[in-house]
Amino acid sequence: MRILAIDTALETCAACVMADDSPEPLAAESLDLQRGHAEALLPLIERVIARVEGGFSSLDRVAVTVGPGSYTGLRVGLSAARAIGLATGIPVVGVTTLSALLAPLLAAEDDFLGQGCVLAAAIDARHGHVYLQALGPDGGIAVAPVQVPLAEALRLLGPGPAALAGSAAPALAAAAGAAGIAAHVPEGHIAPQIAWVASLGLVADPAHALPRPLYLRGPDAQPQDHLRLPRQ
Repeated sequence: MRILAIDTALETCAACVMADDSPEPLAAESLDLQRGHAEALLPLIERVIARVEGGFSSLDRVAVTVGPGSYTGLRVGLSAARAIGLATGIPVVGVTTLSALLAPLLAAEDDFLGQGCVLAAAIDARHGHVYLQALGPDGGIAVAPVQVPLAEALRLLGPGPAALAGSAAPALAAAAGAAGIAAHVPEGHIAPQIAWVASLGLVADPAHALPRPLYLRGPDAQPQDHLRLPRQ
């Protein structure tokens, strides 16, 4: 099976093509972007596909990050993935950014789970909040995906030790250290890696891993009721 993976959920615009019989992507490209995902994504996908024999016709599946993350970024990635799936007649699966962050920690279980670590993905949700998901030392879900204040995230992690990934991981690790909890952020685990999005997409069940946004919070913009015109 060959999959195209797309990630625009956070501050990265990335795509890769991976086959299920290869540990490395056949082609990949990633850009660090604060904004401009809509303009960058399609040309980036075209460059990646151009480096793969058979192009779009060789694909069996598309995977896309579904959040939590930026509203705009998620819409860009999901729209592109659905369009490619529709045009090629192949299934599209959704992969959460939290799962993509946890996957490499889980794969290194001898380093972390073998030491009794809680594994946690923490993404900066702004305004003192984080998006959090955690796995217990047995690999089972300890904290389902949730948006919480940083202090609550620390409480949910328990007494540690913990291995952390994601953009909020350094802040969470610092808070843990101040509370006497052993927590560290392995190098290179701040942003989701597109190859892990592809790997998770390869094993996902299209019937359940649907390409629908996972926001975990409401929009920042609120309706200004005092400006509404009264109905006649």
